[in-house]
Amino acid sequence: MIKTFSLTLFLAFQLFTSCSQNNQSKNNTATMNDSLLTNSNLDSVVFGAGCFWCIEAIFQDFKGVIAVESGYSNGMVKNPTYKEVCTGKTGCVEVAKITFNPEIISYSQLLEIFWHAHNPTTLNRQGGDVGTQYRSGIYYNSQNQKEIAEKSKLETQNSGLWSDAIVSEIEPLSDYSVAEAYHQNYFNNNPDAGYCSMVIAPKVNKIRKLYAHLLK
Repeated sequence: MIKTFSLTLFLAFQLFTSCSQNNQSKNNTATMNDSLLTNSNLDSVVFGAGCFWCIEAIFQDFKGVIAVESGYSNGMVKNPTYKEVCTGKTGCVEVAKITFNPEIISYSQLLEIFWHAHNPTTLNRQGGDVGTQYRSGIYYNSQNQKEIAEKSKLETQNSGLWSDAIVSEIEPLSDYSVAEAYHQNYFNNNPDAGYCSMVIAPKVNKIRKLYAHLLK
C-alpha cells in the first residue's frame, strides 16, 4: 500500500511504502521460534498490531525476549504468501511470534507493552495501513493465556489509556506460518528505508522510553 501523504506520488512511493512493498517467494523452513520452544522454560505469544515490521522491532528490545519472527495467522488460507495476504482476501493477519522466558519477562508485561505499542481502538487499520491483515489481535496458545489476555484487555479499557473502545480480538492461534525471509528483522536490516525511519522508528523510540527498565 502506498502511504497517502501530501507529497508527490514519486516521493510517497519512495519513502512511505508500507510493508506491502515486495513479493518474494514464501520460505517454508522450520522457524527458529519452534526449535527454541523445545526448551520447556520458554513460552510464546502471537500478536497482531498492524504491520508486522513494527511489532517485531518493538518486542526485540526486551530482556527475556529470546526471538521474534514475522508471520501470518488466523485466516482462511494455510501457509499464504505475502502477495496473497496483501489482497485482503485470505483473512490472514500479519503477526509477530514472540518467544520469551517467563522467568524474566511475564506474559502480562508483554500484554501491557502491546496495548501501548499500537492503537487497539481502530478496526482493521493502523495509521495508513488499512485492511483486515492489519487488525489488532492476541492469539493465545492456552486457556491460561486467554484468561490473562481478557483480563488485561478489560483492565486497559477501564484504565483510560484509550478513550475509545478497544476492538482487539482475542482468539486461539490457528494456521500460523512464518513470513518470507526478507520480512525478518526488517527494521534492523533497513533502518534508512522511508517506512522504517518515518513510521517504525517513532513507535520504537516511544516504547523504549516508556519501558526503559525492561530493555536489554
